Amino acid sequence: MSTTSAQDFLFKRIKEMLPSDESMVDIISEVLHVSSDSAYRRIRGETPILLDEAHLLCQHFHFSIDNLFNLKPGAVLFQSTRINNQQYSYEKYISDLLDLIRHINSYKQKDIIYLTKDVPIIHNFYFSPLIAFRYFFWMKSILQHPDFDNKGFTMNCISPEIESLSKELAKEYIKVPSVEIWNTECINSTISQIEFCRDSGFFSSVADVKIIYEALEETILHIKAQAEAGKKFMPKEESMSKTGNFQFFYNRVILGDNTILINTDGTRSAFLNYDVLNYMSTRDETFCSQCYEDISRLMRKSTLISQTSEKQRNIFFNILLSKITDRKKNL
Repeated sequence: MSTTSAQDFLFKRIKEMLPSDESMVDIISEVLHVSSDSAYRRIRGETPILLDEAHLLCQHFHFSIDNLFNLKPGAVLFQSTRINNQQYSYEKYISDLLDLIRHINSYKQKDIIYLTKDVPIIHNFYFSPLIAFRYFFWMKSILQHPDFDNKGFTMNCISPEIESLSKELAKEYIKVPSVEIWNTECINSTISQIEFCRDSGFFSSVADVKIIYEALEETILHIKAQAEAGKKFMPKEESMSKTGNFQFFYNRVILGDNTILINTDGTRSAFLNYDVLNYMSTRDETFCSQCYEDISRLMRKSTLISQTSEKQRNIFFNILLSKITDRKKNL
C-alpha cells in the first residue's frame, strides 16, 4: 500500500471509530499536538503524516501500524472484544454491553438488525434462573474459570451485581427499535447446553433442570408476546404504553450467523459474534453496506410475524416450545 493510500485509510478508520458527536479534527489536533489547520491538511492528504505521527495515532486508536502499511485491497479493520479471566471479566463484559446499548439510545435515530443463530444474548436476561444458568455455563464450560473447576450449578452461583447488570441490560435493550431474524434452530444450542450440564452431573437435582427449562419456556413465551405486540417490554410490564419498535422475522432460508448491524444517525456498525461470547466490530462503510444488503435480501425471503401473520407466528413459536416440552417430559 502506498503512503498516500495508507494515510487515507488511517483517517478513514479513525472517522469510523469516532462517535458522531466528536470532532475528528479536534482529536487529531490533540493527539499530534498540532493546530486545527494542520490537522485538516493531514486529514485531506495535503500534508503527509510523519512515521512518528502515524505511530501516535495508531497507539491512540489501538491500530497495528504494521497492518496499516500492509493492507491489501478489500481488507477490513475490526476491533475485537474478548473475555478472559484476568484483565477482562464477565462482569466488565456485561457492563460494557450495557454502556454500548445506552450509547445507542442516546442517538435520535437508531435501530438494530440482529440475524441470529442462537437466542440473542440479551433475551437470556429476563428471568433469574436462566440468567444464573447462562452465567454458570459460560464461566465453567466456555471461559473455564478456575473458580468453577469443581463447582456444580446452584441458583445463587451468580452475584447480585451481575444479575442486576444483566436485567438492566435487558431493560435498556427494549428501548432500541430492532429487527430480529430467527430460525427454528435458534433454541437448539441453549437446549444442548442444558442437556450437556445435566449429562455431566452439574445439576444437583432434576428439579433444578426443570426450573431452567421453565425459565427458558417463559422467555420464549415473552418473546412471542413482544412479537405479537410489535413492541419490546419487560415481563409483567404493560405493553399498551409502549411504542412499536420490534419487527420479528421467521427465516426458513438459512441458519443465521449472529451478525448485528447498528445504525445511529445514519452511521452503520457491524458486530460479528464468535466463540460464543466474543465479538468483532467495524464501521467500515463498504463492509457494513454489504452486510445490510445481504440481510435485506434475506428479510425479503423471510416471513414477518410480528403484529401480523398470526398463523405463521404460532407455528414458529410452537416449534420452539415443543422442543422444550419434549425435554421436560424426559426429565
